Amino acid sequence: MVNSVVQKTAENGPESALAAAIVRALDQRSVVLVGMMGAGKSSIGRRLAVRLGIPFVDADSEIESAAGMSIPEIFEKHGEPYFRAGEARVIARLLDGGPSVLATGGGAVMDEGTRELIGVKGISVWLNADIDVLVRRTKRRNDRPLVEKIKELMPLREPIYALSDIIVRSREEPHDTIVDEIIASLAKRHGLAAGGEKQA
Repeated sequence: MVNSVVQKTAENGPESALAAAIVRALDQRSVVLVGMMGAGKSSIGRRLAVRLGIPFVDADSEIESAAGMSIPEIFEKHGEPYFRAGEARVIARLLDGGPSVLATGGGAVMDEGTRELIGVKGISVWLNADIDVLVRRTKRRNDRPLVEKIKELMPLREPIYALSDIIVRSREEPHDTIVDEIIASLAKRHGLAAGGEKQA
């Protein structure tokens, strides 16, 4: 069962028209948020989904639901390769259920097959955060198996994240500011003006 958060945008006004136009342009594709742990994929993703009026799905939550155990337990009992194989299957299933806003785990796009599937069935958005922001946001959490490896993982992952369709800086600003930037980038990518009409 997909853990979805759906809330309609305002009935009137320019944003509702723009959001509706973006969703029409997406067709069955999802907006797929990628980036390091602590980049804000889940919290920003929930707000983005509300603004667009489409479901929000968290891949990690879906993996835990499918496995019947937490991600740290999966890592401990079965190891990272087992987790990554399950992650790839879950993301493939979720992409078939679009359009949605899909938050992926930090290592999901390191899998070439997953990356290719996102390229076909989604619009990828890299939430690019500085290392100090990531460490500050994750240091008090104990549910992230690879949190101690952030500094080691960043140089390996960032060149792959940089292949994303859209790149937005995740920083210490209100989440709605970041959401505004994602919506503006989605509109620009699809040639949409602020009122939702196609630009000439």
